[in-house]
Formats: sequence, C-alpha cells, structure tokens
Amino acid sequence: MWLAARRLDAALSGTALVETDFRVPSLATTDLSGHRVDQVRSYGKHLLFRLGGDLTLHTHFKMTGSWHLYRPARPWRGGPDFEVRAVLRTADWIAVGYRIPVIELLPTRDEPRVIGHLGPDILDPDVDIQDVARRLAQHPHHPIGNALLDQTIVAGFGLIYVSEGLFLHGVSPWTPVDDVLDLPRLIDRARRLMAANQGHGAQSSTGDLREQHYVYGRAKRPCRRCGTSIRFGRQSSGRHERDAYWCPHCQPGPGPT
Repeated sequence: MWLAARRLDAALSGTALVETDFRVPSLATTDLSGHRVDQVRSYGKHLLFRLGGDLTLHTHFKMTGSWHLYRPARPWRGGPDFEVRAVLRTADWIAVGYRIPVIELLPTRDEPRVIGHLGPDILDPDVDIQDVARRLAQHPHHPIGNALLDQTIVAGFGLIYVSEGLFLHGVSPWTPVDDVLDLPRLIDRARRLMAANQGHGAQSSTGDLREQHYVYGRAKRPCRRCGTSIRFGRQSSGRHERDAYWCPHCQPGPGPT
C-alpha cells in the first residue's frame, strides 16, 4: 500500500484532474474534474487522495483491489473493463482502480472517521516503536501473530513480514504477546524488512531474490536454517482467519490447537 501511494503521489500530486469516472453506485454521478490532487498518502492499508477543496477520496484494497498507472496512449492491462471501479485522469497520467471494494468521498476533516480506529502506521518515518510495543503489551494473551496483524493495534503490517519477522525473532505465531521477549526488537525487525522492500517488485527477506522467504509460502518445504519441514496453520481472530507459516524447530512455542 505504501508503494502504491508513493507511485500515485509522484504521478498525480500538484496536477488537476481533467476527467473522473466512478463505476460504483454511490459515486456514479460524481465529477471531480478540475480538482487539484494535493497528495496521495497511505495509512495502514488505506489510501487517501487529498484533493483541493477539503475533499478526500478514500479507497481500500482489501484482498482484491489495485491501482494502476498508465500514460494516456498506453493500453490498460489490470483486468477486464467490468472490473474497473474508478478512473482518475490528469493531462499526463491515468490512474485506474481495479476491483476496489471501498471507494468513498468525504471531507478531508472527516478522515478520522475512516482511519481514526487504527493504530500507528508502522511505515510512518516518525513511528514510535516503543509506543507500538506498549500497545501490543495491552493484549498480553493474544497470539503475537494475530496481534501484529490487528490494524487497530498497529496499522500496516502484512502477513509476509509478520511471518518472516517472527521467524527471525525465533517465536511461534501462537506465542502469547506476554511471553515474547524484547517486543521492540521484533517490531523494528519486521518494520525494517518491510521498509527494505519498498520500491522493489520482488519481496525478499533473505536478501537473495532466488530464495525470497524463510517461511512465508513455504509449507512442507525444508527450513533454510535447520531443514525441518515448514508448517502451515490458520489463526482465528474474531471474524478473521489468517494464514500462519513457521518452523517448529527455529520458532519454539505453542502451535495450533
């Protein structure tokens, strides 16, 4: 999400929209042409297009959406036309939103309505790691894998870097938060993994693009450290179920019940 915001911001910020097309019922008659794009920012998994006139276009990818950028003369390749949900045109760029389930327009001053429930953005350059650790510690009995992915505690972590960070820290995803030693170090390590991969097409935790991950997506394959078979399970957290990958030898602790 951070990378999408960065690319959209570089292309659109400081320019005026010359045409917009929203293919969702709530915005079907909305025309934002003439509005200047002041900035595009991410907050966790949310994208905020801040426009002149105290307007924000808020989108959320969930599990299906994506924004693509095209020059005016280039064909669109993000999917079939019926999957397009929004089109933002400037003189030099066309931003096309595919399969985006959440698109809404709101006053910029009302942004807290959609992001106010979230924890600190882990990719904010000024994020306070100690504060994030304190927020995690308020949920001592939560499995650490679930807690790191809970956007109300800390916003922005995804499954890849939670899985890889927990491997490098040597703890099982089911380890209760209260039993994890040196929470700030774990948070900082996972954050640095994410930050190091921003701007790269391939996401590598190992430093070798031929062997990108230690555990993520490697169920039943040998651990790169010890050779033990990587395990896969599902973690339940409220209404959500999340994948979990771990090495039972390198990451001792509880597992799925």
